[in-house]
Amino acid sequence: MAGSCLSCGTGKDVFDPDKKFPPEQLKKDYSLFRNILEESHPGLYWYTTKDSLDNYFNRGYGQIHDSMTETQFRVLLSYVITKINCGHTSVRGSKKFSGWIDTARLKLFPLTLKLWGDTMVVTYNINRRDSVLKKGTVLKSINGLTQAQLRDSLFNYQVTDGYSLSGKYQSLSTGFNFGIWYNNIFGLPQKLDINYLDSSGEEKEIIIPLYDARADTLSHIPGFISKKMPGRKRNKKFFFLSAARNLQMDTVEGTAFMTVNTFSHGNRLKSFFRRSFKLMDEKKIRNLVIDVRSNGGGEASNSTLLTRYLINKKFKLADSLYAVNRHSQYGKYIEKDFLYRIMMNFVTKKHSDGKYHFGYFERHYFYPKSNHHFDGQVYLLIGGNSFSATTLFAGSLKGQKNVTLVGEETGGGYYGNSAWVIPDVVLPHTKIRFRLPKFRLVMDRNREKNGRGVMPDVWALPTTEAIRKGIDFKAWKVKDLINQREDPVK
Repeated sequence: MAGSCLSCGTGKDVFDPDKKFPPEQLKKDYSLFRNILEESHPGLYWYTTKDSLDNYFNRGYGQIHDSMTETQFRVLLSYVITKINCGHTSVRGSKKFSGWIDTARLKLFPLTLKLWGDTMVVTYNINRRDSVLKKGTVLKSINGLTQAQLRDSLFNYQVTDGYSLSGKYQSLSTGFNFGIWYNNIFGLPQKLDINYLDSSGEEKEIIIPLYDARADTLSHIPGFISKKMPGRKRNKKFFFLSAARNLQMDTVEGTAFMTVNTFSHGNRLKSFFRRSFKLMDEKKIRNLVIDVRSNGGGEASNSTLLTRYLINKKFKLADSLYAVNRHSQYGKYIEKDFLYRIMMNFVTKKHSDGKYHFGYFERHYFYPKSNHHFDGQVYLLIGGNSFSATTLFAGSLKGQKNVTLVGEETGGGYYGNSAWVIPDVVLPHTKIRFRLPKFRLVMDRNREKNGRGVMPDVWALPTTEAIRKGIDFKAWKVKDLINQREDPVK
């Protein structure tokens, strides 16, 4: 990886990204990686047969014939783990690598891109002096590789539930993920040879440099927050809570727009939902739009609470929720293993199928809220980043008469997933981490087990024009649906 000189120093704990691990250590870590997954992953063969997965495991092991850096080995593990088709099972860098990459000022792939189908469009260019590759520019190829070739290659390293391609597209379209994976797989030359379509639709070629963070500042990039925010904006807690969840209302039109970007603990969601639905009840809101396109999940208790304010019948979180074992013989490599062992002993019971079931959630029904329940029209904005607990939420409401799902297929599986308790496993030699879900959850056994996400009732797909003009095409689709319902003549 370029820029390794930035890690030079005299301290013995300074991270060196170019350090290579001998094949003997890599093979030991790889064997442990495979053994732990085969022992404890509850959905290992849910979407991939054992024969196929064995072939991928063997192929990966066979590629370890020389020394590798952490990044090279992590790419190898990522390729294999993707074949499980479980969005909660992924590879992460070591803690030292993560600390180093947060401060290393490396040369970067300068473009963020939006991918869908056979289309690849620029959404941002951090080379501010580049007046050609502007927002909305369609790219045909990068260094001789077409969009289809890039997509198919990078998809091999993007995890998702089952066969949802929407999650893979969205993963590459989020932030700088495309550039990071391009670097990991193909490496970054000093310049990029790009074929693009100009404003008249004619294909042209341009050669652009990488972005040099050492000669510039990242403060202008959307998403980076200045520490010098004046006045009340210095209240960072308020800022981050507002970014996590917020409510806007148009009392004249009788419409509210609720954004919920996470169900994670620490965002005061319970009080937010309570206040929001009370206020909407008082203001007689008729239409509620809930945006969960960027919600990767979190606490099921939070997604369940939101569901209760909207659903019109009793429901369960899961028809089936079980682990394949309570204790692992590899516990010393699993973070917080002792605590997880205690928890598993208390909440699970072995059934006749040999699995350890979390019986409470298999039996327990949740009921709609009696106070401030919302009975108007509900529009859920969903997409490839809608995942995990968000899929529980959207899946429970799908099909309800007053609920319309708008957008694209979720990245999370509609039938079920492997999740709930997800410790990190740390490989002893490289210190690379991977996530290990302990429970397999089937939301509703009557649903078709086809490996797909929750499908929208009304599709809203991106267009080049919408990206160029900065139009939120999903939100506009909802606005049209509301107008059509309230004024059918239009």
